[in-house]
Amino acid sequence: MSRLSQKLAHKFKEAFVAVMPVVGILLLLSFTIAPMPTGVLMSFLLGSVLVMVGMMFFTLGAEMSMTPMGEKVGARMTQSRNLLLIVFLAFVLGVIITISEPDLQVLARLVPSIPDTTIILAVAVGVGIFLVAAILRMLFSIPLPPLLVVLYIAAFALVFFVPNEFRAIAFDSGGVTTGPMTVPFIMALGIGICAIRDDRHAADDSFGLVALCSIGPILAVLVLGMVFMPAGSEVNSVAAHDVADSVELSRMFTGELPVYMMEIVLSLLPIVVFFALFQIISLKLQGRTLKKIVIGLVYTFIGLTLFLTGANVGFMPAGSYLGSVLGESFKYILIPIGALIGFFIVKAEPAVYVLNQQVEELTDGGISAKAMGISLSVGVSVSVALAMIRVLTGIPILYFLIPGYAIALGLSFLTPKIFTAIAFDSGGVASGPMTATFLLPLAQGACTAVGGDLASDAFGVVAMVAMTPLITIQILGLIHRIKQRKGSPADLALAQFEDDAIIEL
Repeated sequence: MSRLSQKLAHKFKEAFVAVMPVVGILLLLSFTIAPMPTGVLMSFLLGSVLVMVGMMFFTLGAEMSMTPMGEKVGARMTQSRNLLLIVFLAFVLGVIITISEPDLQVLARLVPSIPDTTIILAVAVGVGIFLVAAILRMLFSIPLPPLLVVLYIAAFALVFFVPNEFRAIAFDSGGVTTGPMTVPFIMALGIGICAIRDDRHAADDSFGLVALCSIGPILAVLVLGMVFMPAGSEVNSVAAHDVADSVELSRMFTGELPVYMMEIVLSLLPIVVFFALFQIISLKLQGRTLKKIVIGLVYTFIGLTLFLTGANVGFMPAGSYLGSVLGESFKYILIPIGALIGFFIVKAEPAVYVLNQQVEELTDGGISAKAMGISLSVGVSVSVALAMIRVLTGIPILYFLIPGYAIALGLSFLTPKIFTAIAFDSGGVASGPMTATFLLPLAQGACTAVGGDLASDAFGVVAMVAMTPLITIQILGLIHRIKQRKGSPADLALAQFEDDAIIEL
């Protein structure tokens, strides 16, 4: 077996392990308390296969292209020592990668009363500004917790000036716009920037870009809400389509495949053009390195196309149908089922794999990918359970977000620096396309069944998923700190890393 075949087999095994628990849960429910039309079930199963194959290609492609591209661009930008040039390039890069994010198109269609182009540009500018702020924070070693406190206080202050049904969508935007296209590149950019620093806190500051870039969309959408003051709560929900036979099933997927191919081409194009210009002017990579990046971009294109086709065509209708059936007959069982699905579904987020691997590599195994995965799963499990409670009771989202962020921001002053940065990065990473294409339709279906308001009750799932990992990852940091003080031999490597922040980059 060739080396490439071995890598693909390994990646598919990881994708299979990540997706199959969700498939198993839905199959169990469909054959017991939530019977599902055969066409919807078959669409879900075919979509699951595409999601797994897509994850296989995407994770390999991200390792080969997006990560090295980000690291090299970040390192070369910083080496220039020209602050104005760094600020300009960071802003342009932030705008480009945000416009490239496929999930932003979905968000734009969901926001009522605001033109799609307006919200896309506003969010892109917001991310550009905050990417500049994040890079300046790294270069000047500005502490992250006080900065986060100020920005989130500003966000929650603006919340009270927009309509109630608009608040959940605004906070959803923070998680939606940091998806599989932006996260690998932004995280690698941070590592590349800090790689040329030789001070003892460089490793701590290498994370935190996603954290700050997640706040930009929230503030941008809230400001738009104040300007446009959208009235009403008419949003589009997902309808499950029961296909008649296998031919219709095939046509449903093949008909959507070219749509997502073009979407990913348009998403990748700005990043490719930016990197190509950077390569010609400054990087001048040659030979095997450049060839590997090009091949990786092809894998990324194939992976994201298959993943989004499977998730949108297969997962989205199944989630909506499951939510409506359970909401009509077994509404309170939605809470434990939502928690169970949330625990496993975060493992199928493409960007989560990238985050976990980069954390493990950067900390030299001090923070393992397994520990990160468990912490994220627990956080998302709690968040989906709370989201289902909101759907069933209509409790305003601020009753959850304000205490949740207060706890997360409070923990940031007690937790080791690197855990705080990783935790706030993980919030944006965990709330990716799987959340948007399965958990949000699940909440929408349940909300419709119980007679709730879609805009104010169903939306907010992404915001909840983005919030709870901030707490669980920081609790993981506190546990490590306690073990360190007890002198656990297993944590000596991490103890040294936290105290000295010295790492081979």
